[in-house]
Amino acid sequence: MSMNDTLAAAMSKMQNAEKIGRDSCLVSPVSKMLTQVLDLMQAKGYVSGYEVADKGRGGVLKIGLNGGINKCGVIKPRFAVTKADFEKFEKRYLPAKDFGFIVISTTKGLMTLEEAREKGLGGRLIAYVY
Repeated sequence: MSMNDTLAAAMSKMQNAEKIGRDSCLVSPVSKMLTQVLDLMQAKGYVSGYEVADKGRGGVLKIGLNGGINKCGVIKPRFAVTKADFEKFEKRYLPAKDFGFIVISTTKGLMTLEEAREKGLGGRLIAYVY
């Protein structure tokens, strides 16, 4: 099985496990971007945490789910956004104002769209969670 987008695979795995009421799921392979997105999700209370379960090739992450995810996914193509475009993409990917968040990759690393707005940074859209 070839994996092109490990983040997309991990997001759909989490969402599916969440739908059937699991309290955790295993995701492999592990990527730096995935762990950074999980850090943001944990900070916002969408996942209860994660740990590296197996340090073999690719690695395995055990993600603790707390029933907070309604929908999550990656944004493809990875649109380049400027500060002026933020609102447009929030309307497109999030169901309501102040509900969920969008992950954006900036020159200062991954952050939420809110943080990027405060810091006045643009970047590329990576994923959304609500």
